[in-house]
Amino acid sequence: MNARRVLVRVLAVVGALALLLLSVGAIATGVAIRRGFSARDQPSAPESWAARAVREASIPSRARALRTPLNPGPEVLAAARAHWADHCAACHANDGSGQTTMGRNMFPRPPDMRRGPSQDLTDGELYWIIKNGIRLTGMPAWGDPGDDDRDSWGLVAFIRHLPSLTEQEAEEMERLNPKSAHELEEQRLEEEFLREKGGGSGDKP
Repeated sequence: MNARRVLVRVLAVVGALALLLLSVGAIATGVAIRRGFSARDQPSAPESWAARAVREASIPSRARALRTPLNPGPEVLAAARAHWADHCAACHANDGSGQTTMGRNMFPRPPDMRRGPSQDLTDGELYWIIKNGIRLTGMPAWGDPGDDDRDSWGLVAFIRHLPSLTEQEAEEMERLNPKSAHELEEQRLEEEFLREKGGGSGDKP
């Protein structure tokens, strides 16, 4: 009899919790429907948790144990910096902070690659994410199966280097960032102006 009473009480508590969760979910859904789903909104705690869960679920267990075959020396890091500046910085920023126009207006937001939980991932997990992307996020899959993996492993080495990125390295990367049509036109006009100014000063007696 006592065991039955305990079971009834446990079931009652579980039922009450389930009802509470359903009620909270219904309220949250109603608010979301009225407000809409905008990538500009600050993600809620459940959304952030779901985004991390999707990332973790997307990585197979065999990938976690992979180790980089590269020696992350100066040449490897220099090539990876250039690759990151050209392919990754638009969302992740040169310094890995994610503080870019594109990054701030995405959902999920790009994580700060300089800190945990990104730096807590294994080399294999970082490699897998770079190579295969993550569904339901803005992270694409880079490279086709069978491609040379040197670039992807180089990016893993660069991610490890991000917490100690120097100002000189960041400035170098700015020069390697892709330019918009407007920026290219401004650069062309500036160079043209400097050439004319230099030629004009040379004509003076």
